[in-house]
Amino acid sequence: MIIAIDGPAASGKGTLARKIAEHLGLHYLDTGSLYRAVARDVLARGYRLDDTWAVVAMARSLDSASLDDGGLREPGIGEAASRIAGIPQLRAALLKYQREFAARLPGAVIDGRDIGTVVCPNASVKIFVTATPEERARRRFLERQACGDAATFEETLQLIRDRDARDAGRESAPMRRADDADLLDTTEMDIEAAFDAAVGLIKRKISQ
Repeated sequence: MIIAIDGPAASGKGTLARKIAEHLGLHYLDTGSLYRAVARDVLARGYRLDDTWAVVAMARSLDSASLDDGGLREPGIGEAASRIAGIPQLRAALLKYQREFAARLPGAVIDGRDIGTVVCPNASVKIFVTATPEERARRRFLERQACGDAATFEETLQLIRDRDARDAGRESAPMRRADDADLLDTTEMDIEAAFDAAVGLIKRKISQ
């Protein structure tokens, strides 16, 4: 079974996908970590983010064991990942890894921006998780505050809007809700409520 969880930044899809995987005993992959890891390696080696050759080379030599690096969650790495994510050659280089991961038994929960549309278009269940830009900015702002980041809410909201525009506007695998994906708006939900709603959607889809 493959469960595709898509959605914009700070919608709660990552936390939700991880909880679903644990609940169902499935493998879990945050595909955003792949792009963040590539961005980290590109910057660490002094390459430019618009150097396609370097970006693809880092993707092809990516060490999957490094995906647990806590530094991948730093705001700067996330922004860098968003900037390279539109490179078609990079997406192609990472596609094979993602699809092989999805094929692991007994199944996988995978979250990202294009899982239900490109990576796993035949997924058993597809959920598009979203929330208003303001609520997503509030969540990200609190995360950054907890890490000692001095960014303001207004700056965080603008970053969210800019990232949404990049993700939805790129030519290669833009972020969009798959035609057969269920919509889950988490604006007014805490993680437990979102989890209960998602599990309900999954059970309904499987029973069909």
